[in-house]
Amino acid sequence: MQYYDSSVVQKVPKLIDYFQKGITDESKNISHCLLLWGPDIKLQCELALEIARLLNCKEDKSLDCNCLNCKWIREQTHPAIKIYTRLDFKEADTNSSDDEDSSKGKRNININQAKSIINELSISSDYHRVYIFCDRDEDGNLLPLNKINFPEATSNALLKTFEEPPQNTTFIFLTKDKTDVISTIVSRAQSFFVPSVISNNGDYSLVENLITNYWMIDKNKVLDIENELLIVMTDNEPKEVFNQIQNYMFDVLVANFNNKHLYYRVLEDLRYVEEAMQQVTLSKMNLQTVVENLCFKLFLK
Repeated sequence: MQYYDSSVVQKVPKLIDYFQKGITDESKNISHCLLLWGPDIKLQCELALEIARLLNCKEDKSLDCNCLNCKWIREQTHPAIKIYTRLDFKEADTNSSDDEDSSKGKRNININQAKSIINELSISSDYHRVYIFCDRDEDGNLLPLNKINFPEATSNALLKTFEEPPQNTTFIFLTKDKTDVISTIVSRAQSFFVPSVISNNGDYSLVENLITNYWMIDKNKVLDIENELLIVMTDNEPKEVFNQIQNYMFDVLVANFNNKHLYYRVLEDLRYVEEAMQQVTLSKMNLQTVVENLCFKLFLK
């Protein structure tokens, strides 16, 4: 099953730009543990593989680079880039008596797999190793991590490795919500919310006057902003307005990496915007109700 897709650069350009700058920066702002979370696990995996390509590229890191590492990653044959799921290492589990093993497949990533990973990392590598943790079904469809398929016992067996990995090693976890992964992993990881769609052009002209520095807006003005935002969404496609709010928030993230308090607040707010967009586009909830709830979450913290 092919998971790498170069169009991820167009799907989440702000995140790609963030990682590219962080990886090429001499100060190395990118953590060795990354937690990607949001509604689209396939998109997260595409992003994770592009991060792996950027970490291993030996030339200019351009999208069309044809160095051997980039070629291998596009073909998903790179020896140091691995996607770990509960269905891997079946041979290593044949003698296991764990309850999760059955003739129909395993329920989780188990301790045998954790030991295999630790043993593998004890051998030096010439590449930057990237281990991507998620789940998949037997048809190859990607699924998010949760506390069933990535249980606490397995997580704890790998905690020291996650905390003090060998040189040139990055772990990436894919999940729907941060609360689906044990807190000790979340605390060791740099977290990124990955929305299902981000507008390619990065425009936020429709909402700029409403949400610029929104965390500083006087609470007494929230009702006015709510009414104006509802008018904008009535006059335009609501999904585009939500996308523009996300575009603005991603610009804030890029500009405020060192302001941890604001950085993590905006990450959380991105999720609220994504939820609101899903409520309108998929659940067909009343637009006024969705906008009212969103404004309450963004402006009245």
